[in-house]
Amino acid sequence: MADLPGIIEGAHEGKGLGHRFLRHIERNAVLLFVIPADSPDHKKEFDILVNELEQYNPELLDKQFLIAISKSDMLDEELQEAISAELPADVPRVFISAVTQTGLQQLKDMVWEVLAAEADRTRTPMLEDEEDEWEEGEEESTE
Repeated sequence: MADLPGIIEGAHEGKGLGHRFLRHIERNAVLLFVIPADSPDHKKEFDILVNELEQYNPELLDKQFLIAISKSDMLDEELQEAISAELPADVPRVFISAVTQTGLQQLKDMVWEVLAAEADRTRTPMLEDEEDEWEEGEEESTE
């Protein structure tokens, strides 16, 4: 997991940290988008981020996305529902607050589950011959 500073519009053209920044994203299995609750347009902010990824490397869109809405202590349930309705339904999201510690465990659990699923998906199963060799090596090392 990497903590990366925000992508600015035009990063795919080299603005801000540009390609140096976007290159680091390619190594991550999961992309967590942190969008502040006080953003004037949550969907637009998410769309800008996704567009920058697509313009840089369309394969980045194949990665698992998660959304965390920060500063959620500023929101009541009605506002949380309104923000959720703005965002893509197929992207898991959580409302978090550093002030109240709300949603932080849920966020950690979400990230952990996605990373574990990705590890299972990319793990190469042992061939039967390799498994036999591994078991023989285990027996020898315990004697």
